[in-house]
Amino acid sequence: MSAALAFARDGFETVLIGGLDTRRDGRTVALLNGSIRFLEALGVWPSLIPEAAPLGTMRIIDDTGSLFRPPPVSFSASEIDLDAFGWNIENATLVEELAESAKTYENLTILPQQATDFRAEADRAILTLADGSEVEVNLVVAADGRNSRLRQTAGIEAQTWSYPQTALTAILAHDREHREASTEFHTRHGPFTLVPLPGKRSSLVWVTSQKQAEQLSKLDDQALALAIEHQAQSHLGAMRIDGPRGLVPMSGLSVNRYGAPRLALVGEAAHVFPPIGAQGLNLGFRDVASLRDAVVDAFDNGREPGSPETLRQYQRSRDLDVRLRTAAVDGLNRTLLTGLLPADLLRGAGLLALSKIGFLRRAVMREGVLPHMGAPRMMQDASAA
Repeated sequence: MSAALAFARDGFETVLIGGLDTRRDGRTVALLNGSIRFLEALGVWPSLIPEAAPLGTMRIIDDTGSLFRPPPVSFSASEIDLDAFGWNIENATLVEELAESAKTYENLTILPQQATDFRAEADRAILTLADGSEVEVNLVVAADGRNSRLRQTAGIEAQTWSYPQTALTAILAHDREHREASTEFHTRHGPFTLVPLPGKRSSLVWVTSQKQAEQLSKLDDQALALAIEHQAQSHLGAMRIDGPRGLVPMSGLSVNRYGAPRLALVGEAAHVFPPIGAQGLNLGFRDVASLRDAVVDAFDNGREPGSPETLRQYQRSRDLDVRLRTAAVDGLNRTLLTGLLPADLLRGAGLLALSKIGFLRRAVMREGVLPHMGAPRMMQDASAA
């Protein structure tokens, strides 16, 4: 939907194909500063503010029991001259608002059917829909998730892997104020993260072993709240379950190329990794904003949106950013799981360096919020043309 809005905003005749998933399963997304600028440029951010909570501080606590445990590390957005690193909001709320905004664009046609086939020709792409009808376009943006049918049809190979982990998600209410601070406990089974929501509420992402996740999911609300409070070291006081819960198996996916003739991959069709560091959807939004830049540049230079040069520009803009963040998230998650002293020492030394070396802290914070090099124009300035 964000891709459809981005292209329709720039005057391109756009078709949005597929159904909406607005199920509430306890999942939220921490929209980092670059994504906020992107949503501002799309005109949807003002309506989302009342439903979101700012992330002014990010705190990491080593709870692995390692011999090399560093002290807790806190990062403040004010250190890099931001009011907040980003804002946390429920996934379903974000989807609903994007869908409402999509209805307002005259040059955006919405077709709620699924695409079942795709073929590229010299001057166009043709999508076949579930009812047998066809849609002819210049460029197809495949945003159909980790099991992307369009990616498979286009012959783009994906490397997949799994982790012996499952994420438990939930919405919580608690006695103490979160003070706009996100807290991530690094445990031997994965991160346990509490992220602020409006009021005395937070979202939970508890990455743990598959067995423990299943056991936790079977607890009633009161017992689960007590288990969460214990794991959080009573950091936010007494808790209660204040919304739906979900279970998400942990897996990863990457591709070597982000496009094929007349087709570009964005979001989880191109990359999947564990929910660590709030990188997933933010990376997907950067895909969309980068592809938009490539298409606008092509149009300004007399080329087609789906031309090979457009797709090559998109590939260049995404390759390094996606690879670095995939490797960083995968590496951190695996060091938590190994239990090996060298891995613990390396992770602990890294956190200690971040806590003590000011310029390194600031560099890492800035890079985490938005890449220093090659940031898409819509993320540099909300008024980008």
